[in-house]
Amino acid sequence: MSYQLLLYLHVIGATVLLGTGAGIAFFMVVSHRSGSAVLIAHVAGIVVLADMVFTATAAIAQPITGYLLVREAGWSLSEGWIALSLGLYFLVGAFWLPVVWMQVRMRDLARRAADQGAPLPNAYYRLYRVWFAFGFPAFFAVLAIIWLMLTKPELAVWMR
Repeated sequence: MSYQLLLYLHVIGATVLLGTGAGIAFFMVVSHRSGSAVLIAHVAGIVVLADMVFTATAAIAQPITGYLLVREAGWSLSEGWIALSLGLYFLVGAFWLPVVWMQVRMRDLARRAADQGAPLPNAYYRLYRVWFAFGFPAFFAVLAIIWLMLTKPELAVWMR
């Protein structure tokens, strides 16, 4: 596969990760601010689906296209900017995987409240606060990875 095609696929994947993450966060925050269990249940259902279809697909494709790009360009995985990008990628995953579980749980709690005509339970609000907090390091790490991909700075990550 050509370098240009791999680069294109890798950039598309990064765009999907950043765009879907930002979109999901926006819609979850807006629905949460409504306080409506019915709206939150509906939006969270769409968010969970979007995360499974778009984010998960891009998250799987990124390391594959990244590795193929490294190989095609003749770089080393231990090159500073690449090693740092990989570390940040694992950090993003460490925040994203629990967030997916939280979104499913918040959806289920909101559905139950909506079905019963009850207010959202305290468990929903606790999960939302953690979900919200987890978004910041993951989002900024994705931005940092994109910056590293674009600038490819010379970094001495490994002590020699």
